Amino acid sequence: MNGFRALIQGTPLLPILQPESVEQAINIARAVHNSGLRSIEVVRRTPAAAAAVTAIREQFPDMLVGMGTVLNADQVQEAKDAGSQFIITPTLSEKLLGYLSDAQLPFLPGTATPSDILLAVEAGLTEAKFFPATLCGGVGMLKNFGAIFPQVSFCPTGGIADHNLHEFSALPNVFAVGGSWMIPKDCVKAGNWQGITDACVVAQGQFIEDAA
Repeated sequence: MNGFRALIQGTPLLPILQPESVEQAINIARAVHNSGLRSIEVVRRTPAAAAAVTAIREQFPDMLVGMGTVLNADQVQEAKDAGSQFIITPTLSEKLLGYLSDAQLPFLPGTATPSDILLAVEAGLTEAKFFPATLCGGVGMLKNFGAIFPQVSFCPTGGIADHNLHEFSALPNVFAVGGSWMIPKDCVKAGNWQGITDACVVAQGQFIEDAA
């Protein structure tokens, strides 16, 4: 087992951050922290990603901070060097699974198809990301995965927001949900940090209600 589910227990929502600068990342992380959420994924899609992971960990030591969009050995090492507490990938391969295992950090491999999931299961994993969730069959596909792979739990991301969060969070094989909707782009652009806090509060309340 890769231990990601145990790591994120108590913070079942994973806001996804794509920072343009370290300063912006800190402001967003503070807004997320103020909502009561204690986890955040910094996707590796901007030059500021690694520095943002390090800075958020320093500023908010009680937060779980990890790097996403990791695809190869160098990026796994970059995430580890930045102080990531977990690693998330958009997809997986045998080589990538090997690099992730060697890093000795909790990780969540991206899956989209039954063959992806089987590859993860054959590697001894029981937790996976389902991405992009809504484009790959959404709730219906996850229900089918539950019948085929009852031992696997998922964190779906991609296309999830307030309007359909409850459909995913209510599934028995979903242990967490990730997404960028909790960090609205318009709020980031306007520097409306309270708007981000509010979005995270709404999402958290909905997830807890659905899971009850």
